[in-house]
Amino acid sequence: MTSLLVALLLAATPVKIEDPWTRATPPGAKVAAGYMKITSGAADRLIGAASPAAARVELHVTTKQGDVMRMREVKAYDIPAGGSFALEPGGAHLMLVDLKAPLKEGARVPMTLRFERAGEVKTELAVRALGSTAHGHKGH
Repeated sequence: MTSLLVALLLAATPVKIEDPWTRATPPGAKVAAGYMKITSGAADRLIGAASPAAARVELHVTTKQGDVMRMREVKAYDIPAGGSFALEPGGAHLMLVDLKAPLKEGARVPMTLRFERAGEVKTELAVRALGSTAHGHKGH
């Protein structure tokens, strides 16, 4: 009975977005990447995203082929039941395409995430310094 109760509580847990962020962009930049950690009690899929800061938002993954890093668009990210999925530099990320204006450090970028089961979830990406990494530190 206890395991059934735990399973029901996990399934009822809504999608949670942790530490959503992006990097500031130089003038004239047309793209930026968005990062965050997504957790969910029930299995779900992130199937799309939108932001008024960009013409479109694409779901991308970065893979290494030999010595070359390549980015490609994917249709969805699977969020495991009771688990999490990380969007982070060098891996899966949201690509904001055709930015309408440069992203300035300290600003917040509105983002709507579309999930297969949870529907729309609104969040904001915190704009960090241009060289920021997953932990907010300057890159080397």
